[in-house]
Amino acid sequence: MTQTPLETAAERRPPVAPRVFDTSSQRSLESLALAVGATSFVLVALVALVAFGFQAAPIAGPGSVGQFAAIASGIVAMLSVIAGRILLRVRGEAPRARILGSLDLIALAFAHGVIALLGWTLLAVILEHAFIGAEVFALPVLILSGAAAAMSGYISFFSATHMDLQLLAVVLAVFLVVGVLASMLTASDPNWWKDNLSALGMSSNVSAFAFNITIIVAGFLVTTLARYSTRGIPTANPQGIGRVRVCLIIVGVFLGLVGVFPVDQFFALHTGVASGMVVAFGVLVIGLPRWITGMPRPFVVLGWLFLLVTLVLAVLFAVGYYTLTAVELVAGILVFTWIVLFIRNGAALEQDARPGSAG
Repeated sequence: MTQTPLETAAERRPPVAPRVFDTSSQRSLESLALAVGATSFVLVALVALVAFGFQAAPIAGPGSVGQFAAIASGIVAMLSVIAGRILLRVRGEAPRARILGSLDLIALAFAHGVIALLGWTLLAVILEHAFIGAEVFALPVLILSGAAAAMSGYISFFSATHMDLQLLAVVLAVFLVVGVLASMLTASDPNWWKDNLSALGMSSNVSAFAFNITIIVAGFLVTTLARYSTRGIPTANPQGIGRVRVCLIIVGVFLGLVGVFPVDQFFALHTGVASGMVVAFGVLVIGLPRWITGMPRPFVVLGWLFLLVTLVLAVLFAVGYYTLTAVELVAGILVFTWIVLFIRNGAALEQDARPGSAG
């Protein structure tokens, strides 16, 4: 072909592939995540070879492949999150990723580690009940251990390098569900539910520790969401954003204090911070239309509905119809659902307010 006058040397030059460590390239981040997964597979499989001596192992329980894979995956997940965040900072952190400080990063890494640890543990227990009396042969022990670690490393690294507020809210929800569910299944008192949800944190065993630390870290993550999710939301009320942020931070701090002060040791403090969390949420729901003037009306109505359901459940508990556990579970689900929806609606308002946006 003949060269046209409009062609330049730059146009004839072949496109340059993105560098492997170019964090602005999605292909590079995906390649790095795959490398983290592959490395995790090899390392954990080698450790499993030493730990099990190339012998068969039970599916779940002490000395099992499930226990080993869960612990290894938890460690891999934490390290992968830290590595992903450090990489973004060293290479020039993208704007979407600027939502975590050092303490927030520790909480986020811990949350991913706990999700991996408890998630694989629960899966192993389920499989053990499905394959009663079965053992895992020597080679599959290595493969399954490495595969669990590889998946945990890949997902955690991807999460860390693509972290935004909506993903952080999902991590918080999954972390809470997995942590509380694990505490329920391993509780030393099978009748804990007859008292209240906080009864899971009353004893001194591993189950109580898992429940309390889950609540503490979840409270810290809520304060992180509160600080960053309210940035940039447009409103006609100059003090509105600050008041919303304060209410959300109070919810997060009081949630964490619920885990710091177990109900059997600090009944008054525990009850006070738990009640204060509900009051702060109620104030936030009531004041939201005045504080963020452009908040969609369906979301405002939904908040009122959530608050009304919580109050009705409290009345049913007061007259002895419902247990306190049922009230706490439903109220907790409603509050965290509202927080996730608030983040999405706030992000929508911010996007609509940007210059050049449609509508």
